[in-house]
Amino acid sequence: MSRSVRTRPEASGQALSEAYDTALLDLDGVVYAGGEAIAHAVPSLATARDGGMRLAYVTNNALRTPDAVAAHLTELGIPAEAGDVITSAQAVARLVAEQVPQGSRVLVVGGEGLRVALRERGLEPVESADDEPVAVVQGYGGPELAWGRFAEASYAVARGLPWFASNTDLTIPSGRGIAPGNGAAVEVVRIATGAEPQVAGKPLPPMHHETILRTGAERPLVVGDRLDTDIEGAFNGGVDSLLVLTGVTDGAQLLAAPPQHRPTYVDADLRGLLTGQPEVVAVDGGFRCGGWTATAGTGRLELDGDGEAVDGLRALCAAAWTSAGEEACGLDAGKALARLGV
Repeated sequence: MSRSVRTRPEASGQALSEAYDTALLDLDGVVYAGGEAIAHAVPSLATARDGGMRLAYVTNNALRTPDAVAAHLTELGIPAEAGDVITSAQAVARLVAEQVPQGSRVLVVGGEGLRVALRERGLEPVESADDEPVAVVQGYGGPELAWGRFAEASYAVARGLPWFASNTDLTIPSGRGIAPGNGAAVEVVRIATGAEPQVAGKPLPPMHHETILRTGAERPLVVGDRLDTDIEGAFNGGVDSLLVLTGVTDGAQLLAAPPQHRPTYVDADLRGLLTGQPEVVAVDGGFRCGGWTATAGTGRLELDGDGEAVDGLRALCAAAWTSAGEEACGLDAGKALARLGV
């Protein structure tokens, strides 16, 4: 399928919560960080839900069960049920079940969320390479996951068993900073065996497929904070996306984004669901949004004007992405971004 290359964030005359029937929301960095709700998340989601938008929570974190995630959200003031939560554990369990017989033993390296998802698919989680598994599945197991678990996975994969990973996110946000994610753990087994896993989570199609099957969304909007998982996953699924700046992506990364990492919309936080999105207009060799005008100069991006910082970032996106075309923009944006504080 051919796609036009996005050269600027799009406008919306409607609030996004009205233009789309379902928000497919990432959790870490979007709804909460370090277990605590991100500013404006709770009231924004309540307003979107009350207006008729369905909220679904889509996470690459395979550690917790949907029940546990829903309980956590409810405690934060965001009422949710297990059916509102879609995890990479569910996506990878479906992927495994499509390739091994019902009732098969599967060696698990990960947390309870992964074990529950496998049991739901009629598979039996086991702990050792000597328990006669027919496959290996690896998901985030939390900071307490014992090193010996990687050895068990390596023994089984080295014997030729098919190897699956819930996701390959190298990092995960925490209340204290950025910590190693499941992708870092996958690298341990890859180094030991030289094998390559089948991966289910964002940005790959199995996760998007799982999400659409479980939500029935017809006009979904992916809402995320990561370009290489949330936004690329939306790109691969052919659906629109909203990047919020409350997580791991900073202004420089957004401006340098190649086409598959360019979101449809950009906003500061989840309040962006409740509003329309301003138009970025081409003017005099540059691009204007709100009170800002951005241009691609010799070797760097230029920004003039004043106003809301996110409008300046939208204008800079247009200048950077137009200049870069199908590539990643390499222009220096440091001075322009310093003016915006992003």
